Amino acid sequence: MTTDQNSDPGASATAGLPTSSSVTGEPDLAEADFARDTGATSLGDYVRDWWARVRGGEVGALPAILGLAVLGLIFSFASDRFLSVNNLANLVQQAGITVFIAMGLVFVLLLGEIDLSAGTASGVCAAVMGLTLVNNGDLEKALGRPTFIVVLLFLAAAAVAAGFSRLWYAVGIIVIGGVMMAFKIGTTNQIVAIFLAVACGVAIGSVTGFLVARIGIPSFVVTLALFLGWQGVLLQFIGNGAAIPTSQFNIINAISNGNVPPLWGWVLYIVFVGGYIAFTVTRTLRRQAQRLSAEPLTLVLVRGAVLAVVGAIAVALLNQNRSPNPNFPIEGMPYVLPLMIALMVFWTFVLSRVRFGRYVYAVGGNAEATRRAGVDLSRIRLACFAICSCMAAVGGIAQASRLGSIPSDAGGGNTLLYAVAAAVIGGTSLFGGRGHARDAVIGGFVIAMIPNGLGLLPSLPASANFIITALVLLLAASVDALSRRRAAAAGR
Repeated sequence: MTTDQNSDPGASATAGLPTSSSVTGEPDLAEADFARDTGATSLGDYVRDWWARVRGGEVGALPAILGLAVLGLIFSFASDRFLSVNNLANLVQQAGITVFIAMGLVFVLLLGEIDLSAGTASGVCAAVMGLTLVNNGDLEKALGRPTFIVVLLFLAAAAVAAGFSRLWYAVGIIVIGGVMMAFKIGTTNQIVAIFLAVACGVAIGSVTGFLVARIGIPSFVVTLALFLGWQGVLLQFIGNGAAIPTSQFNIINAISNGNVPPLWGWVLYIVFVGGYIAFTVTRTLRRQAQRLSAEPLTLVLVRGAVLAVVGAIAVALLNQNRSPNPNFPIEGMPYVLPLMIALMVFWTFVLSRVRFGRYVYAVGGNAEATRRAGVDLSRIRLACFAICSCMAAVGGIAQASRLGSIPSDAGGGNTLLYAVAAAVIGGTSLFGGRGHARDAVIGGFVIAMIPNGLGLLPSLPASANFIITALVLLLAASVDALSRRRAAAAGR
């Protein structure tokens, strides 16, 4: 019996579980679409196979890509400024915050869980970074000794929670962050302050995951309570109506507002695009030589060529000077773009090429079957919540960079709603077991494009932004539900 490897990981109860491939060294049957692998031997066979899967309900990111194209066409016709280089760079900067938080939420959604606290947690992590820097590395001075001791005790509890589930990477990050914070080791350095924010994110996620996975409290209840709790913590840290300035810190300010020099932009283009093409071509040739199912080489080359052309056009456009003042040129892609791509590639690798990723899909597809296969469900769940809050911290840092400050309501408002919407619109299922890191990127740009395009149309009321975003999210959720129904019907 043959297995169609083109289906989403986690689509079956055994997806992502250890197989004989763990012994032979061959890739597991559960692979993400980023490394799509089929039995088609020609481009025509692949297209027919792909269309059959779409008709069967496996639409993946197709609706989001079509939505991105449709919105782009509508806004480009409605305003000649939409496709301007300045606006395209602004779109990338706007999308970054949502994409980072959504990328972490993908891991939680893959389990069929939810994290409603990711937005406010991002604000708390950013506040730790900002307070450390503006007080010359002395967070104790900024918070006061009692509050500072509580923070250290929380980090210690989080490390214990992560250690209880044998998440040693998380334990190491939290302990190193706590020690540096307590003894003021290098805390005046901006990179160290960024690390402290990420360590706090991992700690927050570890505690959240412990309450969900070990104590057994539903994730909706836990994260709803923490959504409110982290808002209170942020007010305790900053004060009502106050803000922490961050624009004076060059590294932090450059994350969302700085630009990669044009030459280095082309270097990054060659590294990312060339690396992707080399990886996919090598993988296909190797699997064909071993007489294993593989993508048609023609498809791999065509896809690589399209990516190369689109990437080259994007880099060339962003490298143009977009400053109205010729004496102060602004050129190059925003730093947030390569950071976004690098994190997408990293988390795609984790989900598709690491055993942990296969377990994540398996838990979301069929938790009971995964448990009977010997997988520690609590450990996987806690790890996913830790990753979610870690990426929320990255989103909080990007927001602080974008705004030039950390207000007392940082991460509140619609931050979480937009991040969840981005993941779902991009193709991640709310029911678990289906999704990819790229979904956050695609969906994040869809979410950012709506206010960006509407902002160029002053005749439309402000309410249009919320209404259109709501309709897009409802449409994405409907597509997800209908595709699952069709896939279930086809399975029967």
